Amino acid sequence: MRIVNMHEAKTHLSRLVEAAARGEPFIIARAGKPVAKVVALDAPQARHRIGFLAGQIAVPDDFDRMGADEIRALFPGGA
Repeated sequence: MRIVNMHEAKTHLSRLVEAAARGEPFIIARAGKPVAKVVALDAPQARHRIGFLAGQIAVPDDFDRMGADEIRALFPGGA
């Protein structure tokens, strides 16, 4: 996503808003820090669907230990 500074946003606001309306949102930054995001009003909002893969993925019981021996061997004294 494009980041523009405040001065550029003021100078080219019409052009930037037209781009946002075409589906190209942008962020306005002040002193390099993002302060505002400009998107088209009719732009679809991102939706986080919690649990949409429920029942489709199986996580092994030892998931947090998978590859532990190989990883340990990568460090000095790990074998």
